[in-house]
Amino acid sequence: MCGIADYTSFLARVCPAGQWGVLSFDLDRYGAPLVSSGVEATDRVWYGIPGRDGYSAPVIRQGLDEIGAENKNAVLWFQHEFGIWPDDEMFVAMLKGLDVPRVVTFHTLHFQSAESPSGLGHRQYELLSMVLPYIEAITVFSYGVYRAVISAFPEYCTKVYIIRHGVHSYPDVCNLSRREAKERLNDFLLYHSGLDQGTKEALEKQRVLLNMNTVVLGETGFLRPNKQSELLYYVRDRLQQVMPERDIVAVRVGSVRDASYSMYSQQLYKEHDNRKKFLLETWLPPEIFPLTQRAFDINFHWPSECTQSGVLAHVLGAGAVVAGRDLEGVGETLKEAGQLMDTDLEQVILKMKDIIVNPEIGKRVEERTSNYAELFSWENQVRRHYETAESILRILPLWA
Repeated sequence: MCGIADYTSFLARVCPAGQWGVLSFDLDRYGAPLVSSGVEATDRVWYGIPGRDGYSAPVIRQGLDEIGAENKNAVLWFQHEFGIWPDDEMFVAMLKGLDVPRVVTFHTLHFQSAESPSGLGHRQYELLSMVLPYIEAITVFSYGVYRAVISAFPEYCTKVYIIRHGVHSYPDVCNLSRREAKERLNDFLLYHSGLDQGTKEALEKQRVLLNMNTVVLGETGFLRPNKQSELLYYVRDRLQQVMPERDIVAVRVGSVRDASYSMYSQQLYKEHDNRKKFLLETWLPPEIFPLTQRAFDINFHWPSECTQSGVLAHVLGAGAVVAGRDLEGVGETLKEAGQLMDTDLEQVILKMKDIIVNPEIGKRVEERTSNYAELFSWENQVRRHYETAESILRILPLWA
């Protein structure tokens, strides 16, 4: 479900063959392959836990037996996101009843919340206080969350590990010049996308992606209110004010994931004018998604609330430039990757101006982006998962 399924599949695709299996809850298609996009799974993926509300230690134990996981070799690694696991007490009871080493990756922990001195939210604090006594380790994605957890629970500091969110590798996309990326994206939008004819004609007539004097600010991903994509159009207007000599265009590309967000799509549509502000409602295939991010001169990311962002894993892997909000794990990632970021939107706009006026700054940003993507590649992050599992087994003679 949601980002957890994506995250698990990205890890599984590069895990060593014969050393992993997946247990999953409440899937409509039992036995479906975890790995898609033409890559065959080399290990068994066991879809046998019958319901989202029916998980328990005995059922998971049965699943481990089904995939042949022996206690002495197995570390059971849960992916946790608030909203995916609907019952905290049931989740804790399940962990408590298992007889194998247990690790939990927490995808959605805050460290800048005003709800507690540590920066954790109330529910997050309560869940951690219940979970930590009964598991061998937890992993978090950012140093901010790490500090928040050990501040709130110093007695469990040795159980907390940092494994950063992986970054994708798109070498073919990274090697494209901005001009080449824009030309390929233009071809896709005009000839292979689901855009309406009027929008296609506007893109073609104005040569939005073909005029190299046009600065394209863009954003990708599903259309959701918490992404605050309407600010993309505001930023375009402000940047045009401070740079009247340049032609600035804002392009939002994405689709509505479910009907509940259709009203937000309509709100964005009122902002677009098919001249300087575009809303391109179309689905981007996996091979086009990073190409789009590479084609934008600057990618914009300003969520209203966040913990970390899977979108950034694609943007950074595409060697693209991002201007974003210094908030929670998103801000930490942007900072470490050498991107444009600030807590104040007006300051970010000024940094965007600097990078447009001085292309050399952009080249340095892209170089830092590539270094970050290489350091936190999925292959490297999988290696860190195995190192963590091995260290846990070494200190647990009962299971080792």
